[in-house]
Amino acid sequence: MSWYTTHLGVKPESEGSSTTMFQWREKDDTKQVGYTVWSNFPHDTKYFDPSAAPFMINFRVKDLERLLDQLKREGVKVDDKREEYDYGKFGWIIDPEGNRIELWEPKGEPPP
Repeated sequence: MSWYTTHLGVKPESEGSSTTMFQWREKDDTKQVGYTVWSNFPHDTKYFDPSAAPFMINFRVKDLERLLDQLKREGVKVDDKREEYDYGKFGWIIDPEGNRIELWEPKGEPPP
């Protein structure tokens, strides 16, 4: 993380963190806050499995369960795993090239 802080000004959320959140506002509703989360993972992480890619794209979605059901009906490989936290629900899919994609339905405050 220190390289990104030194050379690109990407500052961690807290001491020792490898995550940065960029806050922005919705174009059509400027009272609605959104976040782009940037996180750097250790080279030996298993978080991206089964993808061989060293990164993962995360999309913010409105209705996670409905979207995952729809994608499954369309033949998309949908991970059965789901996670839910105070700040939202998460699910994962695999694209045709084998890349893992994280889908996030936010709620409440962003992660600490």
